Amino acid sequence: MTDKKTTSLSTLLNAQEPLFSLSMRQLEKAGGQSSQDVKLQAEIIEKARSATAALGLDPKDTTGRELYGALLAKAKEHDEHLAEQLGIDDPTDVEQAVAMVLDYLGEVDMPRECWVLKKSVAKKFLKKMPPEGMMKILGYRSVDSMLKSENISELFGAIRFSENGDWLNEFNEQYKSLKPSDFETRDIEVINMSYEKWGDIAEHFIDKKRHFHTHSKEMGVIVMVPRNVKHMRGVTTKVLSLTFHYYNEIRLYSSFFKLKQVQPNFGKTVVETLIADPGNHATMAGQDVHWRVIQRYFGKLKDEYHPEIFQPHVQPEDLHWRRAEEVMYQVAPELEFWQEMDYVAVMFDNRPVTFNLMDVSLSYSNEIPYEDRYIYHFREALWNEIFIRYLGQGTLEEQILVQLDNDMIEPEDLDYDDDPDDDA
Repeated sequence: MTDKKTTSLSTLLNAQEPLFSLSMRQLEKAGGQSSQDVKLQAEIIEKARSATAALGLDPKDTTGRELYGALLAKAKEHDEHLAEQLGIDDPTDVEQAVAMVLDYLGEVDMPRECWVLKKSVAKKFLKKMPPEGMMKILGYRSVDSMLKSENISELFGAIRFSENGDWLNEFNEQYKSLKPSDFETRDIEVINMSYEKWGDIAEHFIDKKRHFHTHSKEMGVIVMVPRNVKHMRGVTTKVLSLTFHYYNEIRLYSSFFKLKQVQPNFGKTVVETLIADPGNHATMAGQDVHWRVIQRYFGKLKDEYHPEIFQPHVQPEDLHWRRAEEVMYQVAPELEFWQEMDYVAVMFDNRPVTFNLMDVSLSYSNEIPYEDRYIYHFREALWNEIFIRYLGQGTLEEQILVQLDNDMIEPEDLDYDDDPDDDA
């Protein structure tokens, strides 16, 4: 198949050498343990060989095209079985797949709570800056009439399509005034926007992204944008995996905002996160570490271990996350083929062939040729895995917690300015 040299972590990530290797050595020195990257590299090679054999291929004599073709065939097989298990008659029927997947996710036992903007506060922001493009589409002359008649969660899902970039940037600037008292805990909401109501408002988004999902971090809303697509192959896996992905994303940022509520300039943090999502929430041996890594690391640990720095605002359940494939093989157990494979790939023709379920299923659904195969979710997963493994060394974990602690101020120093009119 390939050798250790061509399956090096830096090659898989397209990371610049010698900077990547130097960074790994710095992490090892800071953590007091060695060869975490070497161990991970060996694990990836072994997992790839085992999975390739499970596909009926010879790991020692398989081309990239053969492996990619076998993975797409496996994605097709699993998608059709998943659709059958969910009661979908035609595995290419978009609307039936959306309806049945959302029904199923409504029954799954999983954390749904998030700490997000109060709906009353969201309405105030729209009153201050009426979205004229949206009002024109929906036929409203006044923003008050629209807010009385429409679901505020759906409106927040639509404004990124109905308004231009300058308007959106100015709108987000309002968030700098946000206080922790403007937020509340409620369940994540899934909105399925109607094409009959909204028309082709998201046409360019669908053409570019080739899927129907977006979300509002600040509102805790997952949005299925309006679509005029009747059939699509692989749609069941696509809709299920992406919907669950956005559940995780909303809870990720919910826990981050919870943590940052005891920090000065809370509103500024919200704005910067929504617009640019900076990844320098902490540093580890000189490397920026995103909150995603920290949340997943502590989320994987047992609930008994919950650092004091997270209390009382961030609880163990806030850090809980699950991979999409874990939910999927509850429906179809054979999908365990993809379990713990999100950071696994091998190099062929100067580009990884990944075993990441999201990348493979999207490549299948979107009919992506071998030369353009998706690798984004794999590379993100591998970067996260590297940092999580080094973070597991006690010294580095302690350093991260100290940095988070130093960002905090005492809650009594904050001006919450509770407003009785804020209740949704």
